[in-house]
Amino acid sequence: MPNKISAERRARSSERRHAHNKAVQSRLKTCEKSYLAAVAAGKKEDASRALSVVNSALDKAAKTGVIHQATAQRKASRLSLRLNTLK
Repeated sequence: MPNKISAERRARSSERRHAHNKAVQSRLKTCEKSYLAAVAAGKKEDASRALSVVNSALDKAAKTGVIHQATAQRKASRLSLRLNTLK
């Protein structure tokens, strides 16, 4: 248990931030899985729509500090390369 009032406040805010970050990361993984499923099925239209959703989610997560900006850019780049392999 924290001994100071400020330490208690920091612990509460840390819990809230942790819960929010975990939810955002879970949403990222879900979006990415749905995109990869569309790519595996060969559905280019669905995959391109899912890619825009994933890119948006990655950008928002990077903007709020959930993931690093370079990580978001790297993932977006690699996912878009997968879309280009479809015909």
